[in-house]
Amino acid sequence: MKKHLISAISIVSAVSALLFLAGLWMVFEDQQANTGVKTETARTGKNTSKADGTKQITITAIGDSLTRGTGDTAGKGYAGYTADEVKKKTKKAVLLQNNGIKGLTSSGLLEQIKQPQIKRELRNADIILLTIGGNDLFAGGEALDHLNTAYIEKVEKPYLANLKQIYAGIRAINKTATVYHVGLYNPFIDLSEAKTTSAIVRKWNVDSASVASDFPKTIYVPTFDLFEQNVNDYLYSDKFHPNTAGYQLIGERVASLIHYREEKAK
Repeated sequence: MKKHLISAISIVSAVSALLFLAGLWMVFEDQQANTGVKTETARTGKNTSKADGTKQITITAIGDSLTRGTGDTAGKGYAGYTADEVKKKTKKAVLLQNNGIKGLTSSGLLEQIKQPQIKRELRNADIILLTIGGNDLFAGGEALDHLNTAYIEKVEKPYLANLKQIYAGIRAINKTATVYHVGLYNPFIDLSEAKTTSAIVRKWNVDSASVASDFPKTIYVPTFDLFEQNVNDYLYSDKFHPNTAGYQLIGERVASLIHYREEKAK
């Protein structure tokens, strides 16, 4: 009787283990689908090496809905397309960790990078991607009702202060990874206020790039020119976020600036 009981317990344990592994594999597959980038080497807390000596490239993306990929029917966003291009260029395995949050402002991102999990991902990253500032400036389109110098200066001042702290925070966590901050485009460029909104976005980008220049290995990536002509060809139906083609343009732009051979191993 006792032997039968032990056998039954063993069988139940084995079945439970198989079900756990099956569930773990389903989660793993789901994560791959969400990022749009295949994870080809195991995550160990540091970059791992494959048998052939090639090194995994870890990309950590943080920021707002542009990082999340809102508007891309393929679900990748610019971060996913950037990772695809990096993989093509380097012939290495790429792990993308996308932490984009829709509606995030600079104050929200400043808090996000203080979270333990985000700090771990940033610490282990070879490349850091970020988008921020669009929600500070446009505030869901409210900026269109306040197209004056006083209003723009009022919202830009705290944004630039937050941006400086964000860069400093990232650098305190990871001193070697290059940070690529994707700049703003003007989604309202075909409206009657296009001249004014374009001037505002250009100034916002210049001021942000100036802050970036004060930090090592921090690159402000321009995107304004990508959407300057035929903007509606690259916008999602909400006329604010990029569509798939728009995200691909941004991803290709970012990837063109990445030269991984210059990155230092952790």
